[in-house]
Amino acid sequence: MKIKKGFFIVFMLVSSILFSQEIIPIDTSYTVQNSFEKYKKNFPEIKIVKPQLFENVIEKKEIVYKEIGTRRLHLDVFYNKSEQLKPAVILVHGGGWKSGNKSHMEPLAQKIASNGYACFTVEYRLSLEAIYPEGIFDIKRAIQFIKANAAEFKIDAEKVAILGCSSGGQMAALIGTTNNNLTFEDLENVYNQSSSVQVIIDLDGVIAFIHPKSSEGAMAGEWLGGNSEEKLETWLQASALTHTNKNTPPILFINSQYERFHAGRDDMIKILDGYGIYSQVETIPESPHTFWLFHPWFNKTAEYIINFLEKTLK
Repeated sequence: MKIKKGFFIVFMLVSSILFSQEIIPIDTSYTVQNSFEKYKKNFPEIKIVKPQLFENVIEKKEIVYKEIGTRRLHLDVFYNKSEQLKPAVILVHGGGWKSGNKSHMEPLAQKIASNGYACFTVEYRLSLEAIYPEGIFDIKRAIQFIKANAAEFKIDAEKVAILGCSSGGQMAALIGTTNNNLTFEDLENVYNQSSSVQVIIDLDGVIAFIHPKSSEGAMAGEWLGGNSEEKLETWLQASALTHTNKNTPPILFINSQYERFHAGRDDMIKILDGYGIYSQVETIPESPHTFWLFHPWFNKTAEYIINFLEKTLK
């Protein structure tokens, strides 16, 4: 009888713990490995970029920056050991707003940090968990958290770049073009900091969802809460092109040869040119869409990014 009673108590404790934790839906359809398998036939020279330890970079992982009920969102930081204040770079992973995770950005964060920066790879809620604009709010909260802890990370809070890849590039461009836009601000602002950024870096992320070059469909619809006919206003609001104006920061586009990922880019550049705002376009020819994850394109991508940061932030 005592054994049964003890077993029952343990069962209830375990059950209580399990049911008190929120079950987070995870889509694993997009990984670096399955992208590699898909690409290697057409790009036989392809190799996965592995994380690399740099002697001049400090790494801290799984730092909680936001809590929604029992849900915790994390970021990883990679910052140069230099004692001088350094610019911050926030990195946003891709995956069609539905899949992927912050670990995909680790090699690029390490490389940039080794050149004198503090880099932050950010976890945010994907479309299976929370639709637009919640992921945008998550990343803006992360920026506020990073600025609030500027002394710990040895960053200059007035020099912040947002960098995103594919769907993350779309998000980065939207975050940068909505600086100080109250519709996109975290009104709770628990860190009492601005979420503004001074530089945008977009790796093959669309600038406009509604555009002749755009072919965004089901995945975008899942994130935006419906297709372009059902949610036209949302599709326009989520497009960085809609918000591009005289306050938009300088932007670097690094693109593959695939036109669909350039949607809205040239239109945005025309607006920026009218205001005298600097923009730069670099193309990685004969590469897969997710070129930043693989050799032989990784080093050239990092070079473009670091040179642009040197020009605009340092």
